Amino acid sequence: MTVNILLLQPLIALIAGILILVMPRLLNYIVAIYLIVVGITGLWPHFLR
Repeated sequence: MTVNILLLQPLIALIAGILILVMPRLLNYIVAIYLIVVGITGLWPHFLR
């Protein structure tokens, strides 16, 4: 099973948005994790060279 990055990022954003609405204290952690995931997925092709 392969997960397309173009599908994964909006899904993560949707889940993060729902979690922020339910628990606003999680905002800092959710934003930090999201930025790390987006950064890793953006740099991943460069690591494979």
